[in-house]
Amino acid sequence: MRLSPRERVGSTLFVIGMAHFFKGQFPEAGAKLRASLQDHPGYPQPYRFLAACYAHMGRLDDARAIVARLRAITPLVAPTELPWRTSEHRELLLSGLRLAAAEEGVRLDLD
Repeated sequence: MRLSPRERVGSTLFVIGMAHFFKGQFPEAGAKLRASLQDHPGYPQPYRFLAACYAHMGRLDDARAIVARLRAITPLVAPTELPWRTSEHRELLLSGLRLAAAEEGVRLDLD
C-alpha cells in the first residue's frame, strides 16, 4: 500500500480485515472492513465479514444494518462455498452471520 498510494486498496484492506477477524480481533477487523467498503461498495464479501464481526462484538443492530445493505447487493447472506480449511474459521463466520441475520428471518443453509 505504501509503494502505490494511488492504487485502489479495498481488496488489500479486506484481506487484512479478514485476517483480524479470524484472529478474533474484531475491532481491528471492523475498521479495515469498513475502509474496504469505501473502495469497493458493491463487493459483498466485506459486508459478510463486517456483519459477522459486529455480531460477535454484540453490536446486533449494526450487524443487522450491514445485512440489510448486503441484501441490497445480493440475496445470498452467506457465501455458497467457504474456502477455509479449518472448521473453526468457517464456524466463526457462519455463527456471526446467523446472529446478524436472525431478526430478518434469513436462513443460512450451510450447516
